[in-house]
Amino acid sequence: MKEVGDINLNRLVVFVAVVEAGTLAGAARRLGVAKALVTAHIQKLETELRATLLVRTTRSLNLTEAGKAFFEASRSIVEQAEAAIESARCHGGEATGTLRITAPMDYAGAVIAPVAAALTQLHPSLRIDLVTADRVLDLVAERVDVGIRLGWLADSSHQAVKLGSFALWLVASPALLRAGGVPQRPRDLSGRPMAAFSVLDKPVHWTFAGPQGETEDVRFDPMFTADSVVALRQVVLAGAGFGVMTDFAVSQDIEAGRLIRVLPQWKLPVGGIYAVFPASTQRALKVKVFIDALRAHVQGAKSHDGADG
Repeated sequence: MKEVGDINLNRLVVFVAVVEAGTLAGAARRLGVAKALVTAHIQKLETELRATLLVRTTRSLNLTEAGKAFFEASRSIVEQAEAAIESARCHGGEATGTLRITAPMDYAGAVIAPVAAALTQLHPSLRIDLVTADRVLDLVAERVDVGIRLGWLADSSHQAVKLGSFALWLVASPALLRAGGVPQRPRDLSGRPMAAFSVLDKPVHWTFAGPQGETEDVRFDPMFTADSVVALRQVVLAGAGFGVMTDFAVSQDIEAGRLIRVLPQWKLPVGGIYAVFPASTQRALKVKVFIDALRAHVQGAKSHDGADG
């Protein structure tokens, strides 16, 4: 039986990367090495273990039963090694390593990307891996350090920190309002066309709260639905329908006159901005400095906007 000292542990890093990337080429890109080197490491690892870990075809890689068990153990070893290395380096107060973040596409572009870019200027040894998706990713399976979630947080086993909040605004293009008229109250919107975000539970049904505390329910006509906020924004800009959009996604369009905020005196529900972490992990310095920077940005933006929300 092979002893630990007889196994090149660097090959575990390569093996984990191959499984997570799904291809040898993908692992090579992630590791910044040649595909031939990745192939050689896997072959030598299987030789050292005297076991077949992967079944390779021209189109796919599949784990054997031995490979599945070895992958789970290897991933744990790699994660613990990375945490130990980062802990040692962080005693000097420098955030290092790769910070893997996931966030909705619109928030990633408008907020996360500039915050993360500024952070790398303060911490030159820090690398950012930003994964954008309008669906909720499995933080553990995707090896995500921190996930940014917007809206109303569902119960989960993850730890969460609320960073701030955002407002939802009803917006439309000037052309749409010229053609159909400007509504004076929410009930005037009934049956009007809307670009709806299909990820929501009730994408075309909204409750507006008035200045005197009264409420009005509205059901729009969903002429366009999509699971991408980026696509919905383009549809609303084109004048094809009203849209309920986040303040950070359309504030610049409103300032430039490309969109108009409709019924600003009537409020829609306020959503939260959360940082979510796998419950089983301690927060590394790289996560802490990112959260601090993001919280400062969110609070600063809220102070700047004042009464606009």
